[in-house]
Amino acid sequence: MDIGPSEAEPFWAEFLRKLARRGLRGVKLVISDAHEGIKAALGKVLHASWQRCRVHFMRNVLAHAPQGRRVVSAFIGTAFVQDDAGTARIQWRQVADQLRPQSAKARRAHG
Repeated sequence: MDIGPSEAEPFWAEFLRKLARRGLRGVKLVISDAHEGIKAALGKVLHASWQRCRVHFMRNVLAHAPQGRRVVSAFIGTAFVQDDAGTARIQWRQVADQLRPQSAKARRAHG
């Protein structure tokens, strides 16, 4: 654990270097929120792949769906329960296509 002034790349790079000095090796995948700083530092320091955290993703999406959060959450959840990546991508496209008109309508109503 560490506390830094921001979530910028220099903080994360130093944090990851400290972990590496303490013996961290063999990291292949890191799952986190979508801060650009951590993503950039991971590639440079650990040479690991990055994946967006599902919880953070849902929080960000649902922040834009004040009405109907349960429906939107259930809709998106259908993509996460698919048996393989290909099927999940297909389901995600279908969900996105169905939610896109509602999202545009909400933006017009609130913008």
